[in-house]
Amino acid sequence: MRLAKRIAHLGYGSRRQVLALFEAGRITDESGRALAPDEEIAHERLRLDGEPLDPPAPFTLMLHKPVGYTCSTRDAGRLVYDLLPPRFRARTPLLSTVGRLDRDTSGLLLMTDDGALLHRIVSPKSAVAKVYEVRLARDLRGDEGEVFASGTLMLRSETEPLAPARLEVLDPRHARVVLTEGRYHQVRRMFAALGNHVEALHRSRVGALALDGLAPGAWRALAAEDIARVFAPVGGAPA
Repeated sequence: MRLAKRIAHLGYGSRRQVLALFEAGRITDESGRALAPDEEIAHERLRLDGEPLDPPAPFTLMLHKPVGYTCSTRDAGRLVYDLLPPRFRARTPLLSTVGRLDRDTSGLLLMTDDGALLHRIVSPKSAVAKVYEVRLARDLRGDEGEVFASGTLMLRSETEPLAPARLEVLDPRHARVVLTEGRYHQVRRMFAALGNHVEALHRSRVGALALDGLAPGAWRALAAEDIARVFAPVGGAPA
């Protein structure tokens, strides 16, 4: 693949715009030598205005999604893509969210251009655990943990019961829930089925991968060892 095309696929501009970067001498190697558009060079040696380029595909990141942002490329209002460098939205292949967090849910969101990885994470066969911190409008009644763990809870408009989930009570209106599936608005609907209302919802982990101090609105690229943690057991995950 020509170097110009490789750089265009990273979202740095159209082919024509990237060629203009070459003509201006802005694409160099690590020593500052200007490169030609068809030059063969290892990705890690590439520089734009002296700075390393973004990682090539496959590329996966985690984002600390704040409340108020939507996991979409087209919806009105603030989108999770607004929290990333604008060029990320123009990458080829597309950088997609791995599942969704609704507008009113904060926490750990994965994004990737690796289709096989995305499907592996969301596949029910993988049973990747997701950990949520929940604030409730009313005190827990006491039997929620037993009901969630039973594997018999039915949600409204569903035809199959939920897989067993784990509930840890932190105080009367604060709980931690561990799921291994991802139905639409699942945590909110689980508590609604038992007569309660979720006032705040935050995803703190996916598998054994945690935010680890990543600030709201911030993101970081994931290395292979980070991705492996997505599939690692998490304490409290249902069997």
